[in-house]
Amino acid sequence: MMKNSSSILVITLIILLISFFPTRSQSQAQETEDEREFDYTPGSDKGPERWGSLKEEWSACKEGDMQSPIDLASARVEVVSQLGKLKRKYWANSAVIKNRGHDIAVEWDGDAGWIEINGTSYRLKQSHWHSPSEHTVNGRRYAMEIHMVHQTDDHKLAVVGMFYRFGRPDPFLSELLKNVRLTNEHGVKEVDPNEIRMAGHRYYRYVGSLTVPPCTEGVIWTINKKVKTVSREQLASLREAVHDYAESNARPVQALNNRRIYSSSATQIATRVDSIIKD
Repeated sequence: MMKNSSSILVITLIILLISFFPTRSQSQAQETEDEREFDYTPGSDKGPERWGSLKEEWSACKEGDMQSPIDLASARVEVVSQLGKLKRKYWANSAVIKNRGHDIAVEWDGDAGWIEINGTSYRLKQSHWHSPSEHTVNGRRYAMEIHMVHQTDDHKLAVVGMFYRFGRPDPFLSELLKNVRLTNEHGVKEVDPNEIRMAGHRYYRYVGSLTVPPCTEGVIWTINKKVKTVSREQLASLREAVHDYAESNARPVQALNNRRIYSSSATQIATRVDSIIKD
């Protein structure tokens, strides 16, 4: 009985914590899309260490204490079975594939579905890929990571992520890469987010930030424990499609700063996974 009461208390605290985040204007919440304004080269004038100094509105990149990505260390994870399955519903809608310089993104023009967290609905806006993965598992990175960015009407953000290991080609990326152009936007009649095959039963949950400027905090992160596969050729194609400086587009891991990481089940990702690659 005590154990169940403790779990319910944890869920209540999560809901209260998330509800305390202030509403942000759209200009503050959105990721910047001008690839000339920052890069991923360590030690450069526009590298990750300097993002927070490049613009006043990017100050959270250096001053924030709830930044992403983080290391999903098994020793820090608290199991909360009441988190339940991630509620989501997607459908096909028209989209544009964009080369944003630092990544390739699929941006839906209209309503393509939603996820629900603590009774709040977040609409799917776009998806993009980072290689290697930005989040780490016990200090190691996967080959790639997808971020599916969702937003409420009042601009609160929730991102669902999932890792890729090297293996068979991913069917969704195979279709995507047929439409990728090196410099221009490419209109697509429709893209179905269901084809990404995002899992929802087992995941990590924590509160963090956008991983690119302006590094907006208060983002609810859901990181799937399911691992997809991507071929080396597909990964190379994604890297070739962006500008040279962004061939590796993963922000360094940020300090946890006493935040809590929750897990929807007791099953953890193994410490040693043959498919992951080192930094």
